[in-house]
Amino acid sequence: MHIPHDAMLLRIFIGESDRWHHQPLYEAIVLKARELHLAGATVLRGPMGYGKSSRLHTAKILRLSFDLPLVVEIVDSEEKINAFLPVIDEMMKGGLVTLEKARVIDYRADETNAIGATPPPTPPPS
Repeated sequence: MHIPHDAMLLRIFIGESDRWHHQPLYEAIVLKARELHLAGATVLRGPMGYGKSSRLHTAKILRLSFDLPLVVEIVDSEEKINAFLPVIDEMMKGGLVTLEKARVIDYRADETNAIGATPPPTPPPS
């Protein structure tokens, strides 16, 4: 898969307890992005945060939260990200979505670690 050097970064800020059709929202977003052949998605879990309500969510032991902040990041072409925005809009009840320009320096798969990848040939004995 090829990503142009001038790409877009989509960031989706949600909570760990957010759901879409009885499935964690972050999981539904990543699976939908994969289904639509976006280049890749990463979910980042935050140990602390707050949103519009100013309610603090933290992983501290004394204030254990089961709704820690999550950020889903997706980088792809502007066209593919823009086409994905209506999908996100339908899935999200709350949260924050941001877009920014991104400069892709390099994007490649490590084929040696991919499932089902052919291992590199072994050199002949000397």
